[in-house]
Amino acid sequence: MENVLNKEQTDMLGEIGNITMGNSATTLSMMLNQRVDITTPRVEIISRSQALDDYEKTCIFVQIHYVVGLTGNNVFILKEQDVLCMTDLMMGGAGNKEGEVTDLHLSAASEAMNQMMGAAATSMATMMETAVDISPPEVNRIDVESVKMFEKMFESNDQKFVKISFRIEIGDLIDSVMVQLYPIDFAVEMCKKFRASKDKI
Repeated sequence: MENVLNKEQTDMLGEIGNITMGNSATTLSMMLNQRVDITTPRVEIISRSQALDDYEKTCIFVQIHYVVGLTGNNVFILKEQDVLCMTDLMMGGAGNKEGEVTDLHLSAASEAMNQMMGAAATSMATMMETAVDISPPEVNRIDVESVKMFEKMFESNDQKFVKISFRIEIGDLIDSVMVQLYPIDFAVEMCKKFRASKDKI
């Protein structure tokens, strides 16, 4: 498996991320009834143990499995207070960020990510001229320190990931970072399909 991506592949992933998350932002905006802006993504290669370096205490892990069109999965990492705020908005609140994340919040977050990633999959299908579909997301609350310790124990040279960071702004309530992680082989496959569809034009 490759451990690095070339500039063309990195640029492609940025372009794919830009288009798919633009559509996801529109979907999220309608769900929250708030303006949602997601910036141009930053693409990096990181080791598994660095995945949670942007997070403190606990975070929300959302795992997306592709069942049609692409093989594999990717992970979104969200800040706990952002999930509290978004789910409170979904339930008709004012965007409260206080309190503990409950099963109700996780269920609402799963529905939000399902809608967002469904929109992203639709735009990927259009870009790649092939059907792309996902399974319902798996959402978990993760303690950052224990995960970092665990991951560092098992870190090896081939455990590299593509990290795509987005700055997300929701109204005046959230100005934060959302991270998406791809295994490198998944990213390479996505680039091949994206390039093949562009070559047809």
